[in-house]
Order: sequence, then C-alpha cells, then structure tokens
Amino acid sequence: MSRRPLPPELLTGSFTAQAADLAGVSRKRLRRPDIYVPSRGIRVPATLAAGDGGPAASLHAYSDLDEASVITHHSGGAFWNVGLPGWLQEDWRVHVARRRDGSKPRRRNVVGHRLTFLPGEVVDVGGLRVTSPARTWLDLAALLSMDELVAAGDSIVVAHGPEFPVPRKPLATLGDLQRIVAAHPGMRGVRTARAALPDIRVGADSPQETKMRLILCRAGLGEPELNRILRDTWGRALVWPDAAYPDRRVALQYDGAHHADPSQQTADERRRAVTEALGWKEIRVFKEDLDGDRPFVVEKVRAASGRPGPRERTLEAPNHADSGPQVYVRAV
Repeated sequence: MSRRPLPPELLTGSFTAQAADLAGVSRKRLRRPDIYVPSRGIRVPATLAAGDGGPAASLHAYSDLDEASVITHHSGGAFWNVGLPGWLQEDWRVHVARRRDGSKPRRRNVVGHRLTFLPGEVVDVGGLRVTSPARTWLDLAALLSMDELVAAGDSIVVAHGPEFPVPRKPLATLGDLQRIVAAHPGMRGVRTARAALPDIRVGADSPQETKMRLILCRAGLGEPELNRILRDTWGRALVWPDAAYPDRRVALQYDGAHHADPSQQTADERRRAVTEALGWKEIRVFKEDLDGDRPFVVEKVRAASGRPGPRERTLEAPNHADSGPQVYVRAV
C-alpha cells in the first residue's frame, strides 16, 4: 500500500505535529519512515533530514512550537550564514530561547535558554523567529574565542560595492555591533565581545581570510587593506584581492578547497597573470600557510615585500597539491 503524500505546505521545512493535525495528516502517517522525529512534537520530511532545504527549513518548527520560542546562538548563526568555526558547525543541536520571564525550553536535541531581548533583537523572517544578526553575534560571544568572534563579526559586517563580481550588503554594521554590546553590559560573553570589536573589519569573506589578516598584523607586517580593487590605466576594475599591501604592491589571495577544481585553477592562473601585468605581486595563501606557531604566510609576505625576517634562512614552501609548481623563497 503506497503511503499518502504529505501536503505541499509540510514539504518545505520542519513542521510541528499540531501543524500536521491542522493539515489533516494522521498520527499514523507521521510515524512512517519518510518522516524524521528530531524532537518531541517536531517532524522533518526525510529529504530535509538529509540536509536539503538549508538551515531555515530545518529550524522553522522550533520557533513555531509556541509564540515565545526564538532561534538563537549558532543556530541563528547558521540561518544568517555567519562565519562559524568548524567545531561549532558540527554541533547539530538547536538553540532555542524564551524570554527571561518564561520557562526554559527543555526537549531532546535542543539547548534551551532564558534571555532578555530588547526591541529589534528578535526578527521574523518568513515565519521564523530568530535573533537579529547583531544579537546573534553577541550571543555567540559566550561560546567562541576572541579570534573566532572576530571572524564571525567580519562575516556579519562584510560588504562589497557594485564594482565587485558579487556585491554584498552587510547583515549589520560595526556600529550595530557596538551598540548591542553597550546595551547588554552584564551579559555573559560581553567582555569577549567588547575585546573583539576593535579587530573587526569590513571586507573579509571567510574566517580563514580573517585569520590571515590577524596573523599578519600580529607578525608586525602591518594591517593589509581589504576591499582593494586593482585597476588598469583606464580605471577599469580587473582584480579583487582578498587583502593587499598597496605600498608594497603585494596582493594576497586565499585559495580554499574549491580552488582545486581544474576550471578554478585556470581562472586563478589568469588572475595571477593580470595581477602581475598591473605591476603587483600575487601571493596565493593556503590553509596550511595559516597553521602552526610560525605560520608560513608570514614568510611569504616578508619575501614578497623584501622585509627581513628574524634571521636569514632558506625556506621550502609547503607542498600544496593544488598550488602548481613549488618555489623556494628566501627571507632576506
């Protein structure tokens, strides 16, 4: 006997058992194997349980349990696509809060909170009640290290103008983050948030780009410029480096895992040729260049800038499978 298909409105995301009742779906039908039960009173179609539909689809029912439940912390961060560290992305539990005068949510696979929300800190997006980007960042301050919180902040304030291949508007401004920190002086994690604010910048597209910037600053190489555009003599925008040192004409490009794709490698080589034709040096930076107590990216920038390191020595670049021919550089 074939199972009765679910109504279309229940296939777009997670839903509550009450919503299923209102749609005329029997409790027996809700026990069929094509419906996943992550928590009491919540159902998820199997296609969404497998990861289809994105965070909003998976989270919808948790804020639909009652009129007071709000998606918070890294669950809110997943919804807003905040740059979160890998260890937190692997935490599949859902953070749900009610206001301070209510009861704490208690259910399987849910981390419950009782929080104080000021006006504007909870927003409704297509029926999903979730903390605003700025408030989400402040709640994350209780979970993240300062550098991780800086990366999350960078991903919230990131913006690219209309000349960029993919223009972006910020989820919130640095001023929004400053104001929300000032509005919650006694909140858990606020000291970390207050310490992170001076290091947040506009222009970093990923936590790894933020990590690269912080490493270079702390190595005494100066702060690279973000959102720099390299132009030809007619003023046309040709290259958009992830970071740049204009005074040294050095452009840094962070190459993530997708740069191993052959078509992307071709585009990367074309980008390098254009950068060099404009009179700049391009430094390709890989994940391994940011690891360890003495990240190799520092030596790469010193060599390209002609700046002396701690002592003269010959260094072999790490063996990156996707970096093309290996070269040897000399810190002088």
